[in-house]
Amino acid sequence: MTGGPLIVQSDKTLLLEVDHPDADACRMAIAPFAELERAPEHVHTYRLTPLGLWNARAAAHDAESVVDALIRFSRYPVPHALLVDIAETMDRYGRLQLANHPTHGLVLQAFDRAVLVEVTKSKKLAGMLGAKVDDDTVIVHPSERGRLKQALLKLGWPAEDLAGHVDGEAHAMALREDGWALRPYQKQAVDSFWAGGSGVVVLPCGAGKTLVGAAAMARAQATTLILVTSTVAGRQWKRELIARTSLTDEEIGEYSGERKQIRPVTIATYQVLTTRRKGVYPHLDLFGARDWGLVLYDEVHLLPAPIFRFTADLQARRRLGLTATLVREDGREGDVFSLIGPKRYDAPWKDIETQGWIAPAECVEVRVTLTDAERMAYATAEADVRYRVCSTARTKMPAVEALVKRHAGDQILVIGAYLDQLGQLSDHLDAPIVQGSTTTKERERLFDAFRAGELKTLVVSRVGNFSIDLPEAAVAIQVSGTFGSRQEEAQRLGRVLRPKADGRQAHFYTVVARDTIDTEYAGHRQRFLAEQGYAYHIIDADDLLGPALPDIG
Repeated sequence: MTGGPLIVQSDKTLLLEVDHPDADACRMAIAPFAELERAPEHVHTYRLTPLGLWNARAAAHDAESVVDALIRFSRYPVPHALLVDIAETMDRYGRLQLANHPTHGLVLQAFDRAVLVEVTKSKKLAGMLGAKVDDDTVIVHPSERGRLKQALLKLGWPAEDLAGHVDGEAHAMALREDGWALRPYQKQAVDSFWAGGSGVVVLPCGAGKTLVGAAAMARAQATTLILVTSTVAGRQWKRELIARTSLTDEEIGEYSGERKQIRPVTIATYQVLTTRRKGVYPHLDLFGARDWGLVLYDEVHLLPAPIFRFTADLQARRRLGLTATLVREDGREGDVFSLIGPKRYDAPWKDIETQGWIAPAECVEVRVTLTDAERMAYATAEADVRYRVCSTARTKMPAVEALVKRHAGDQILVIGAYLDQLGQLSDHLDAPIVQGSTTTKERERLFDAFRAGELKTLVVSRVGNFSIDLPEAAVAIQVSGTFGSRQEEAQRLGRVLRPKADGRQAHFYTVVARDTIDTEYAGHRQRFLAEQGYAYHIIDADDLLGPALPDIG
């Protein structure tokens, strides 16, 4: 084989030959700035986008390093026009800067006068800007700091925010490093975040994002508002903070549907903050309840729209977003960039796995063949219910049962999206179910029993996608999902990636109905994991149900 593994095309697509010996090195080199679009067996397609290049620029990757990666791995000469376009796109970031003027306060200053003239004429900035200080500087109304950044991004001129942050109300805390220490990548993540002031840290599930958050809090030495996906996730945060830091139970408040405590460190759920009454969000006042020095967004890729709107008013506060993936199914990655901050640190999953911090994982797609009756039901179903019909087919049940038997003795999660299907599986497998209606107390009881090994199999709905700490889970069996959600696939694999005490491999199965849209959506969900270096094996359910199981590991 001659030449590199990458074909760089003038339409900004990159084709990566998966079987090339340098494919893994190339994937890691382009991951900071290129987004995976398609991941079939032999050639993966990436795309260069302005937001991807600006995120790379904010994370200290310059145009020279991007161009070098493309030239180094490209099989053919890279189109010159594309290289010019990359350099010019990345150069757009920071030509406008938000800063604090000694006399006029918050200002927008330009290193390119024509750009400032261009954007100030835009109607999209109406009401956000004040008087001109000079030809290169214009006053910004402080309340418009976030919305201005959103608008400038949409105009193609993302502003670098150097206006700094208020310290907020001081609150002393320290990490207890007795018997543990921050891992090198966690320390690097905190340093990168702190140097940038605000932004997003991207780490695999199971890689210790909570500890990154705790270390950022210790660096801030200030009151902190932590936003989480659920009450269970919030209580896990609280347990971890008490175990790993000098914070006590009395210093940490829970603001949820059950409790309304406001303390120096307050953990609130997205759900309670976005509760509406007569068109009003009564709990959003929590953002102004204290002089917060740090606002921390767990699972920032799930941030609800009302939180975005209020975050626009929090630009003087340090903001840290934590996530396993910046992919948002609603396409609002640009709002994360503008309002929470750009990506400050991103660790490839396979890097963390190689270092032994997360478990190696085998990803397998198990394809079942629908019965004639099920195929007819699928064929005659309306388009908007076809996915439900095929993804909840009873034909999947024997395959799930065979997988559970295959991994008898392991801690197994069976995960799905449809409650009637999960209820049937719970009965069939004689395994308890955790779903939205399960009380917080009952969820914690079941999770504790699972952690202790008293429960070997647990059926979970979408509530199992996020922020659940089940370190001994070694097998996940996915029976249905949220259409083609890539972020959901990443979260579900993450449930089994905590390193096992005996070094065992994790197993992630997706049970899919062939010849249906279920297969198409499964392929779309797998894109993100393919970008992280995970390969899916496809096996036939009949092989699982036969006398001998195939060796797929």
